[in-house]
Amino acid sequence: MKNPKEPRVLAIILGGGKGTRLYPLTKERSKPAVPFGGKYRIVDIPISNCINSGYTKIYLLTQFNSASLHHHITNTYNFGRFDKGFVEILAAEQTLEHSGWFEGTADAVRKNMSHFRSQKPTHYIILSGDQLYRMDLRDFMNSHIESGADITIATTAVNRKDASGFGIMQIDKNKKITAFQEKPAPDKDISDWKIPANSRGDLPPEKEYLASMGIYIFNAETMEEALNNEFTDFGKEIIPRSIKDKKVNSYIFDGYWEDIGTIRSFYESMIGLTDYEPQFDFYDVEEPIYTHMRNLPPSKINDAVIENSLTSEGCIISKAKLKQSVIGVRSILEVGADLDGVIVMGSDFYETKETKLENEKHGKPNVGIGKNCKIAKAIIDKDAAIGDNCRINVDGNKYPDGDHGNFYSADGIIVIKKGAVIPSGTVI
Repeated sequence: MKNPKEPRVLAIILGGGKGTRLYPLTKERSKPAVPFGGKYRIVDIPISNCINSGYTKIYLLTQFNSASLHHHITNTYNFGRFDKGFVEILAAEQTLEHSGWFEGTADAVRKNMSHFRSQKPTHYIILSGDQLYRMDLRDFMNSHIESGADITIATTAVNRKDASGFGIMQIDKNKKITAFQEKPAPDKDISDWKIPANSRGDLPPEKEYLASMGIYIFNAETMEEALNNEFTDFGKEIIPRSIKDKKVNSYIFDGYWEDIGTIRSFYESMIGLTDYEPQFDFYDVEEPIYTHMRNLPPSKINDAVIENSLTSEGCIISKAKLKQSVIGVRSILEVGADLDGVIVMGSDFYETKETKLENEKHGKPNVGIGKNCKIAKAIIDKDAAIGDNCRINVDGNKYPDGDHGNFYSADGIIVIKKGAVIPSGTVI
């Protein structure tokens, strides 16, 4: 029987807005539904953190391009008939009380409070749907309860340069947050905001400031009170206001954490998985990352050279070269393909013999990477068909950031769009 004193925790994962910084990966899907790590989706990270911590009542709030996210959640997270756990999507909806879209993180939670109250939680954990980290949320919760705080904010230590990109917290010797400032200018003196010596632990010496991770714990009654207004955003409005009249504590997280909200950070986080000792490791028996079980066959490797790469199930790789690349499910790489620093998201299906004959008849390439293609520093979105002898991002061509038809350029990274058809011999 459950201990009546044990907190009743409700987890809320914020799906984010339109995801414009991750475009074109978010052209047809929401940010949480973007494929990650070959076989996962970004949303699997926070959901798995919840499950591994024993918190299985999870709501996911979203409003843009949610169809593929609904499909993934429905096919992945089923706790069984006799388990009270759930992962449920709450998309923006019209009711008698409100008729518009979510206007911010706090507004999204406020508009769904009627759903949350029915679970009678004692505490809420607010998580982001587009961050890469592995956290023991139970330890986070225990720290919150032991401190007697009304709100606890997960924070990560950053250096002075990076501090200008975050909301920075000032804490006292008991880790109570005494002040907050949003993205202090690089030339602003914030030396008084350094982490107190007794709270530093084993933090690197150059990381002297605490940045908000956008992860919060609220006591239930505090949440009701904090949202009893017109403020729309937690980070910019609710938290700074609460610091003035509530006990708001800092939980200092010293593990790996990365916001993967841009094409650059997404690419670097993915390629980082191929390191000998990656900062984020999927190979953790105690705290696995869960995802959809596809029942695909093992990957077939035909005389390939593979260096520091990940290959997912259901792939066929024939006499190809892979270096620091991540290959997604059902990927087909033909003879002579040479990939260096490439993320291939794979495919949702296998093409039939009849489809391939039809493709040949119309001069259309098959889904996958064609023969003798050379590709570097690129993201190949799902179901893309790249013909033979294509060269992508290997000839020194420079493109301004933005849309270029079948591909998108972002900070030197070429993104081949979902379902794009790249004719044989194309040079990008």
